[in-house]
Amino acid sequence: MTSPLPQTDAEWRAHLVAKGAEPVAFEVTRHAATERPFTGKYESQWQKGQYRCICCDAKLFSSETKFDAGCGWPSFYQAAQEGAILDRVDRTHGMVRVESVCAQCGAHLGHVFEDGPQPTGLRYCMNSASLDFTPE
Repeated sequence: MTSPLPQTDAEWRAHLVAKGAEPVAFEVTRHAATERPFTGKYESQWQKGQYRCICCDAKLFSSETKFDAGCGWPSFYQAAQEGAILDRVDRTHGMVRVESVCAQCGAHLGHVFEDGPQPTGLRYCMNSASLDFTPE
């Protein structure tokens, strides 16, 4: 990324609009909202390519690690590269989960669970609104 990242909510909104992000992208990425299950544009997409952060274009996931978890959100068993995603404890909504955020810009992506396939056993359950896709 060559330009500095937005700082204010107004700058983030304008940035995401300019990128053609989904309307819910600001609330998802900057305020940890969650899109409704089975509504995201990447939930049932199986084209080969790379999934990037909608906010900063950081490479997050490869289509090679995407799988159908049946949960209603795009799911991956491994990040594209080590250190691309940070995990944080999330104690909201009366439960304890592990939130996944973009290591480069801090955008909320979704949550990671330990019920995925091998070889990692992880299920990165991501919001489509937090992702951008670059086909191969």
